[in-house]
Amino acid sequence: MIEIKNLYLKYIREYYALYDINMKVNKGECVGLIGAEGSGRTTLLRVLAKLEKFDKGEVYLKEINIKKVDFKNDINLGYVSLTPVFLENKTVYENLKYVLKERKYNEKDIENIVNNCLIEYNLEKYRNVKASDLSLYEKYVISFIRLTLRPLDIILIDDIFEKFTEDESRELLNLIKKLFVDKNVTTLVASNNTEILNGICSRFIKFDNGSIVN
Repeated sequence: MIEIKNLYLKYIREYYALYDINMKVNKGECVGLIGAEGSGRTTLLRVLAKLEKFDKGEVYLKEINIKKVDFKNDINLGYVSLTPVFLENKTVYENLKYVLKERKYNEKDIENIVNNCLIEYNLEKYRNVKASDLSLYEKYVISFIRLTLRPLDIILIDDIFEKFTEDESRELLNLIKKLFVDKNVTTLVASNNTEILNGICSRFIKFDNGSIVN
Protein backbone atom coordinates (compact mmCIF):
# COMPACT_ATOMS: atom_id res chain seq x y z
CA MET A 1 0.00 0.00 0.00
CA ILE A 2 2.80 2.43 0.96
CA GLU A 3 6.39 1.93 -0.15
CA ILE A 4 9.25 4.38 0.32
CA LYS A 5 12.72 3.91 -1.17
CA ASN A 6 15.82 5.95 -0.35
CA LEU A 7 13.87 9.11 0.47
CA TYR A 8 15.78 12.31 1.19
CA LEU A 9 14.42 15.76 2.00
CA LYS A 10 16.39 18.77 3.18
CA TYR A 11 15.25 22.29 4.01
CA ILE A 12 18.75 23.80 4.00
CA ARG A 13 22.03 22.53 2.58
CA GLU A 14 23.39 21.20 5.86
CA TYR A 15 20.21 19.76 7.35
CA TYR A 16 18.22 16.73 6.22
CA ALA A 17 14.67 16.56 7.59
CA LEU A 18 14.50 13.03 6.12
CA TYR A 19 17.59 10.95 5.38
CA ASP A 20 17.53 7.69 3.41
CA ILE A 21 14.05 6.57 4.51
CA ASN A 22 13.09 3.05 3.45
CA MET A 23 9.83 1.51 4.67
CA LYS A 24 6.75 -0.45 3.66
CA VAL A 25 3.26 -0.40 5.12
CA ASN A 26 0.85 -3.12 4.08
CA LYS A 27 -2.79 -2.60 3.17
CA GLY A 28 -4.94 -2.33 6.30
CA GLU A 29 -1.96 -2.08 8.64
CA CYS A 30 -1.82 0.43 11.51
CA VAL A 31 1.73 1.62 12.14
CA GLY A 32 3.01 4.03 14.78
CA LEU A 33 5.72 6.52 13.83
CA ILE A 34 7.63 7.11 17.05
CA GLY A 35 10.14 9.83 17.86
CA ALA A 36 10.74 13.18 19.50
CA GLU A 37 9.63 16.50 18.03
CA GLY A 38 11.75 17.26 14.98
CA SER A 39 12.64 13.61 14.35
CA GLY A 40 11.03 13.57 10.89
CA ARG A 41 7.64 11.98 11.54
CA THR A 42 5.53 15.00 10.59
CA THR A 43 7.67 15.72 7.54
CA LEU A 44 7.15 12.16 6.31
CA LEU A 45 3.38 12.42 6.75
CA ARG A 46 3.40 15.69 4.82
CA VAL A 47 5.36 14.03 2.00
CA LEU A 48 2.75 11.25 1.84
CA ALA A 49 -0.01 13.87 1.74
CA LYS A 50 1.83 15.67 -1.10
CA LEU A 51 2.30 18.76 1.05
CA GLU A 52 6.12 18.56 0.89
CA LYS A 53 8.38 17.95 -2.09
CA PHE A 54 11.36 15.68 -1.54
CA ASP A 55 14.83 15.86 -3.05
CA LYS A 56 15.56 12.23 -3.88
CA GLY A 57 13.94 8.84 -3.64
CA GLU A 58 10.73 7.09 -4.60
CA VAL A 59 7.34 6.99 -2.92
CA TYR A 60 4.50 4.72 -4.01
CA LEU A 61 0.89 4.65 -2.85
CA LYS A 62 -1.02 1.59 -4.07
CA GLU A 63 1.93 0.99 -6.44
CA ILE A 64 1.42 4.43 -8.04
CA ASN A 65 4.31 6.88 -7.99
CA ILE A 66 3.23 9.66 -5.65
CA LYS A 67 4.20 12.29 -8.23
CA LYS A 68 1.43 10.91 -10.45
CA VAL A 69 -1.17 10.27 -7.75
CA ASP A 70 -4.51 12.06 -8.02
CA PHE A 71 -6.14 12.04 -4.60
CA LYS A 72 -9.60 12.58 -6.09
CA ASN A 73 -9.46 9.64 -8.47
CA ASP A 74 -6.62 7.24 -7.63
CA ILE A 75 -6.47 7.11 -3.84
CA ASN A 76 -8.65 8.39 -1.02
CA LEU A 77 -6.29 9.78 1.60
CA GLY A 78 -7.13 11.60 4.83
CA TYR A 79 -4.65 13.74 6.74
CA VAL A 80 -5.33 14.95 10.29
CA SER A 81 -2.75 17.59 11.09
CA LEU A 82 -1.62 19.30 14.28
CA THR A 83 -4.24 21.96 13.61
CA PRO A 84 -7.68 20.68 12.52
CA VAL A 85 -8.81 22.33 9.29
CA PHE A 86 -12.35 23.72 9.16
CA LEU A 87 -14.33 26.47 7.53
CA GLU A 88 -14.28 28.35 10.82
CA ASN A 89 -17.28 30.62 10.15
CA LYS A 90 -19.45 27.76 8.92
CA THR A 91 -21.47 25.37 11.05
CA VAL A 92 -20.59 21.73 11.61
CA TYR A 93 -23.41 20.81 9.24
CA GLU A 94 -22.02 23.10 6.53
CA ASN A 95 -18.51 21.75 7.03
CA LEU A 96 -19.71 18.19 6.57
CA LYS A 97 -21.66 19.16 3.45
CA TYR A 98 -18.62 20.85 1.97
CA VAL A 99 -16.67 17.56 1.84
CA LEU A 100 -19.37 15.95 -0.30
CA LYS A 101 -19.85 18.99 -2.52
CA GLU A 102 -16.15 18.86 -3.35
CA ARG A 103 -16.69 15.24 -4.40
CA LYS A 104 -19.55 16.28 -6.72
CA TYR A 105 -22.34 14.48 -4.83
CA ASN A 106 -25.85 15.66 -5.74
CA GLU A 107 -27.75 17.79 -3.25
CA LYS A 108 -30.25 15.11 -2.24
CA ASP A 109 -27.53 12.57 -1.48
CA ILE A 110 -25.54 15.19 0.44
CA GLU A 111 -28.51 15.94 2.68
CA ASN A 112 -29.16 12.27 3.38
CA ILE A 113 -25.54 11.36 4.05
CA VAL A 114 -24.88 14.31 6.36
CA ASN A 115 -28.11 13.86 8.30
CA ASN A 116 -27.42 10.15 8.76
CA CYS A 117 -23.88 10.93 9.90
CA LEU A 118 -25.08 13.42 12.52
CA ILE A 119 -27.53 10.87 13.88
CA GLU A 120 -25.18 7.85 13.77
CA TYR A 121 -22.39 9.61 15.68
CA ASN A 122 -24.62 11.59 18.03
CA LEU A 123 -23.59 14.96 16.60
CA GLU A 124 -27.02 16.51 16.37
CA LYS A 125 -26.20 18.97 19.15
CA TYR A 126 -23.37 20.35 16.99
CA ARG A 127 -25.43 20.75 13.81
CA ASN A 128 -25.70 24.54 13.97
CA VAL A 129 -22.56 25.23 15.99
CA LYS A 130 -19.89 27.20 14.16
CA ALA A 131 -16.54 25.46 13.87
CA SER A 132 -14.89 28.43 15.57
CA ASP A 133 -16.94 27.70 18.71
CA LEU A 134 -15.84 24.06 19.03
CA SER A 135 -13.20 22.99 21.52
CA LEU A 136 -10.00 21.50 20.13
CA TYR A 137 -11.08 18.04 21.27
CA GLU A 138 -14.48 18.43 19.55
CA LYS A 139 -12.74 19.54 16.37
CA TYR A 140 -10.63 16.38 16.29
CA VAL A 141 -13.64 14.15 16.94
CA ILE A 142 -15.56 15.79 14.12
CA SER A 143 -12.47 15.74 11.87
CA PHE A 144 -12.29 11.96 12.19
CA ILE A 145 -16.00 11.49 11.65
CA ARG A 146 -15.94 13.87 8.67
CA LEU A 147 -13.39 11.59 7.00
CA THR A 148 -15.89 8.71 7.07
CA LEU A 149 -18.10 10.59 4.60
CA ARG A 150 -15.89 9.22 1.83
CA PRO A 151 -14.26 5.80 1.48
CA LEU A 152 -10.66 5.94 2.69
CA ASP A 153 -7.63 3.97 1.59
CA ILE A 154 -5.11 5.70 3.85
CA ILE A 155 -5.30 7.95 6.91
CA LEU A 156 -2.35 9.92 8.28
CA ILE A 157 -2.60 11.25 11.83
CA ASP A 158 -0.03 13.67 13.18
CA ASP A 159 1.12 14.01 16.78
CA ILE A 160 -2.22 15.15 18.23
CA PHE A 161 -2.26 13.30 21.56
CA GLU A 162 0.11 15.60 23.45
CA LYS A 163 -2.64 18.21 23.53
CA PHE A 164 -5.08 16.16 25.60
CA THR A 165 -5.49 14.37 28.90
CA GLU A 166 -4.87 10.64 29.01
CA ASP A 167 -8.62 9.96 29.06
CA GLU A 168 -9.25 12.22 26.05
CA SER A 169 -6.37 10.60 24.16
CA ARG A 170 -7.79 7.16 24.81
CA GLU A 171 -11.23 8.28 23.63
CA LEU A 172 -9.67 9.56 20.41
CA LEU A 173 -7.75 6.31 19.98
CA ASN A 174 -10.93 4.30 20.46
CA LEU A 175 -12.58 6.43 17.78
CA ILE A 176 -9.64 5.92 15.39
CA LYS A 177 -9.83 2.17 15.98
CA LYS A 178 -13.57 2.04 15.37
CA LEU A 179 -13.62 4.29 12.30
CA PHE A 180 -10.44 3.22 10.53
CA VAL A 181 -8.33 0.42 12.01
CA ASP A 182 -11.25 -2.02 12.42
CA LYS A 183 -12.28 -1.22 8.83
CA ASN A 184 -8.82 -2.05 7.44
CA VAL A 185 -7.94 1.50 6.44
CA THR A 186 -4.15 1.76 6.19
CA THR A 187 -3.24 3.99 9.15
CA LEU A 188 -0.08 5.88 10.09
CA VAL A 189 -0.08 7.57 13.51
CA ALA A 190 2.75 9.82 14.68
CA SER A 191 3.45 10.05 18.41
CA ASN A 192 6.33 10.08 20.89
CA ASN A 193 4.45 7.71 23.19
CA THR A 194 4.40 4.00 22.32
CA GLU A 195 2.30 3.17 25.37
CA ILE A 196 -0.68 5.17 24.20
CA LEU A 197 -0.58 3.60 20.72
CA ASN A 198 -0.21 -0.01 21.86
CA GLY A 199 -3.95 -0.54 21.63
CA ILE A 200 -4.17 0.10 17.89
CA CYS A 201 -0.74 -0.24 16.24
CA SER A 202 0.57 -3.60 15.05
CA ARG A 203 4.15 -2.27 14.98
CA PHE A 204 6.26 0.85 15.38
CA ILE A 205 8.87 2.63 13.28
CA LYS A 206 11.24 4.83 15.26
CA PHE A 207 12.62 8.11 13.92
CA ASP A 208 15.59 10.11 15.14
CA ASN A 209 17.14 13.14 13.45
CA GLY A 210 15.35 12.43 10.19
CA SER A 211 16.35 8.76 9.99
CA ILE A 212 14.72 5.45 10.84
CA VAL A 213 16.54 3.74 13.72
CA ASN A 214 16.31 0.25 15.20
